[in-house]
Amino acid sequence: MVHSIAIVGGTGAEGRGLATRFALAGHRVALGGRDPGRSADAADTVVARLAEAGHSRAQVVGTSNEVAAGACEFVVIAVPYDAQRATFEALAPQLADRIVISTVVPVRFERGPRPIAVAAGSAAEEAAQLLPRSRVVGAFHTLPAELLLDPALALDADVLVTGDDAEAKQLVSALAAEFAGVRAVDAGPLRYTRFVEGLTVLLIGINGRYKAHSAVRIQGLPT
Repeated sequence: MVHSIAIVGGTGAEGRGLATRFALAGHRVALGGRDPGRSADAADTVVARLAEAGHSRAQVVGTSNEVAAGACEFVVIAVPYDAQRATFEALAPQLADRIVISTVVPVRFERGPRPIAVAAGSAAEEAAQLLPRSRVVGAFHTLPAELLLDPALALDADVLVTGDDAEAKQLVSALAAEFAGVRAVDAGPLRYTRFVEGLTVLLIGINGRYKAHSAVRIQGLPT
């Protein structure tokens, strides 16, 4: 089934990488940003790279965050943590009744990555507090942008999916499983997103240390 997916803050590497993978799966993607012109340029870059790899039917457009969020079934949040609250305050009407997928990691950089303490427990839990009319799910945190951006690569990774809405979590898991080489893993309720966000900070540090793009694979699960 083809879905419409908005990526708020989609002009960054993670947003463009996720757009690449959603487009490869045949979905319609709207890259949102504060500057629609920059979003359009980012979308054109994604489409051009996919065409070079032999995928000429990708449906990726660039627009404002408001238009993207208001027009799509799923809304992926890919903004830096320090922009999260302002983003939600601006987009709350558009995000009502949507499945909102948080990829946000509360991290700052000071001699390497350091976690930011969040009063709500995690960025995703804070999102749920700020968006009481939305269905918030945590996913895609641990997939490196560098791998997502290369359409020729199978990812060989798990996506840890958290949430309190069982149906929304199942739908997001199905989206993740469409990425080549990805398995979706039910990682529990939304409050467990704090551990996924913390694990992502750890991975950022490891990847920086080893000059690598490692991801997560959970061993021992039933097939």
